Amino acid sequence: MRYQTKKMIDQTRNKLWLFTVVLTLFSSSVLAGCSDNDSPADNGKVAEIQERGTLLVGTTGDYRPLSFCEADGTYWGFGIEMAKEIANGLGVKTAFVKTSWPTLTADVLAEPQMFDLAIGGITITDTRRETMLMSEGYLANGKTILCRAAESDKYRSLADLDKPEVRVMVNPGGLNEKFANENLTHATIIVHQKNEEIPTLVAEGEADVMITEITEAPYYVQADKRLAAPLLNEPFTHGEIGVLMQQGQDDLLRMVNSTIQRMKRDGSLRRLHEKYGLVYAY
Repeated sequence: MRYQTKKMIDQTRNKLWLFTVVLTLFSSSVLAGCSDNDSPADNGKVAEIQERGTLLVGTTGDYRPLSFCEADGTYWGFGIEMAKEIANGLGVKTAFVKTSWPTLTADVLAEPQMFDLAIGGITITDTRRETMLMSEGYLANGKTILCRAAESDKYRSLADLDKPEVRVMVNPGGLNEKFANENLTHATIIVHQKNEEIPTLVAEGEADVMITEITEAPYYVQADKRLAAPLLNEPFTHGEIGVLMQQGQDDLLRMVNSTIQRMKRDGSLRRLHEKYGLVYAY
């Protein structure tokens, strides 16, 4: 009886030892599969950017005061500062990559990627969200007009604009052109390639009205006394501007939204609005 009991104890010990060996080997295999190079947490977009040391930012560089590129290649503006805040949160530098309104969607979706995210006057829309990711809003916007100050009393509604004799100038490929084509079917629409040149062309009489945003209009009114924005406080549309990026970059989206939320809480977003003379709606 004692012999049988001892034999049973030895068998149990052997089984426990074998189980421990198998468990140890399995655990080692799992840990090896989740090494620094292969861990899901380390394979995200944020880790890729941090390893590179630079956040690649797509921006049009033609949209004062949100994103503008000077002749020497220097970028400045509200959106440019937002991009640098995001980069600071990642602990990396920023590098700006030129895109355009007509090619913006294609550039965001390009493979291999041209940049990590796009910023600077990009309106949040359901259409964009169908194929791309967009952050929460950090700047309120809406469609309005620029015209010559001497004629500001002439334009008080869409009906005042929608006449054959009214020459409406827009930049190509963006929501300004889309808005004009959909709402001004009788006006004379002029498409001009360089958005930043349109205010001066209106002031000089090459066009009567520019379709623009409430984010852009105040800058040009202040910069050129020949211009006015009579419907600045009564925009035709209401929306928000956000950060645009490829689908599948959810970790980067969370980080961008966290930066925006932090800036709203600590007052830095309001101060940035005030710096550029923009309406704060948060």
